[in-house]
Amino acid sequence: GAEVVFSVDCTKLKEHFVPGKREFDRIYFNFPHCGRKAGVVKNRQLLAGFFHSCAEVLAQEGEVHVALCNGQGGTPADQPRREWHNSWQIVAVAAAAGFILSHVHPFKAETIDGYKCTGYRSQDKSFCVEGALNHIFTRSTAPLCFTPMSFQTQLGSQKVSFQVPQVLVDKINRGFLEVNSSHPVRTIKEKLSSGLSQAFPLQNISSCLPLLQQGHPGGVCHSSIFWITLSPGEAPGTEKMSQGHFLCSHFGQDMDGNVQEGCPDPKQFYLRPSLLPHAQAIIKKGAFSPGTLQVLSGPVFRKCRITPHSMPAFHEMLLVLAVSRGTEKSYVQMLVENIKTTMNSIHQGVSGVKPSISLQEAASFGTELSDFAAFERQLGEIQHFLCVGTEPEPRGSCVGVIRTAPGELKSHELVVVSASLNLDLLAMLLCGISDWRMLWTWDRRFLRQFPEGELRLFKSFSLYPPSYVHDVSFWLPDGQDFDEVAFHTLARRVSGEMVVSIQLRDNFQQPGTGRRSLCYRVTFQSCDRALGCREAAEMQLHLREEIQQHLAVTLR
Repeated sequence: GAEVVFSVDCTKLKEHFVPGKREFDRIYFNFPHCGRKAGVVKNRQLLAGFFHSCAEVLAQEGEVHVALCNGQGGTPADQPRREWHNSWQIVAVAAAAGFILSHVHPFKAETIDGYKCTGYRSQDKSFCVEGALNHIFTRSTAPLCFTPMSFQTQLGSQKVSFQVPQVLVDKINRGFLEVNSSHPVRTIKEKLSSGLSQAFPLQNISSCLPLLQQGHPGGVCHSSIFWITLSPGEAPGTEKMSQGHFLCSHFGQDMDGNVQEGCPDPKQFYLRPSLLPHAQAIIKKGAFSPGTLQVLSGPVFRKCRITPHSMPAFHEMLLVLAVSRGTEKSYVQMLVENIKTTMNSIHQGVSGVKPSISLQEAASFGTELSDFAAFERQLGEIQHFLCVGTEPEPRGSCVGVIRTAPGELKSHELVVVSASLNLDLLAMLLCGISDWRMLWTWDRRFLRQFPEGELRLFKSFSLYPPSYVHDVSFWLPDGQDFDEVAFHTLARRVSGEMVVSIQLRDNFQQPGTGRRSLCYRVTFQSCDRALGCREAAEMQLHLREEIQQHLAVTLR
């Protein structure tokens, strides 16, 4: 019952099938080869033509299966693994056509009835298929188009709108914590709330928290803040800038949410970097029931360096409790034990492995802090860091902080105990997600792994994504410090979060003139979609242009 077509050019599949027969669910290419003694470059070109051809005839949810001899693919699945330059680089070649590697498994010719491996050097001879692998590719989601976005929110008694910093366009209103969401971040929040309700009366006050804050965030480094300019006519003293951005009368904002100074009269707005000020405002108003655990949750926004666990947007869960003076230590212990119990239960249900959860004194935590912990320290004194460890890092990552604030209540008999938890980091650690960007993916295959809020160990649908390394060096302006966080934020924007690492390679000072030059190594890699070599090179060229324009450096 099958139709067999001969003399098909695998790089021109569309020409061999009429439009009604082009939506293939699977396309198999077992042991592609140019023939005779063709080298790796020619075979890469063959695969490149094949994958581009597949993109024209494959169904949206279809698969492309490519079987290769041991070592040819160039992925870690090959044992032994060839050097990259001596392999067919199949994942990078497929990425250029919009495909990601979703599965790899051994190719077992003996299980296929009537199959024979033949064609060695274009002859009717068999070849060795021991250790051969079948690579299964699927379509990647399309590249995101980051168009300027205006967002409306409540500020006091009025609604205001503002232009969202470009790096946050795909994160500002995702609704991960809403009632109908099955996102693991919401599931963990709900499970923590349920566990805490067994020990404390709970009051959830998250729905009315404003997204914008006004003024100067006390004690916080201003380069870590996403500054916002309200649309014209919605704040006193606004005027239009020539580039189309709108400038409050003291501080302006570029497309990265950076401050542009030089105007009079301070009237500043910024995206909330923490929920703590909201809790402090509730306390000062007296809308606070002693003994009741207040639960605040929502997204917060902080500029930070690029690392797998540092995120410019994440979901914070803030727990606030007023207790009698002298009992705060026992309440802290009770709060932490309840969180520990709930998290142990979650992790055992996900992987069967018990995580190590520890409460570490802030004084003994050392100076090497994660971006999350370092920023929390800027917000105010911390008594304890809450750390969760899983294999292979049993020492633990900081996922929360505990504070006690005796001076925030009018009553001298009460003390405020608060715990701030990073729900995104918790989801990563408990579900085995290695890259924070995966939490924000638009690929539906992510949420399919968590049906109806069920937590499971995450299995990546994009295996061995290719990485592309580029260097950039530049002279710094005389007498000025270099804002590395602004550099990382700019790289996030230019690449659409495709930069996975930025490392300082060289810090050079020119003898005689004293001019300083920095050299950074920038690594481009996507965790969830196809990224080709040419696309990464274009991002690097764009990055060079942008750092010269926005950071006032001179490229070398």
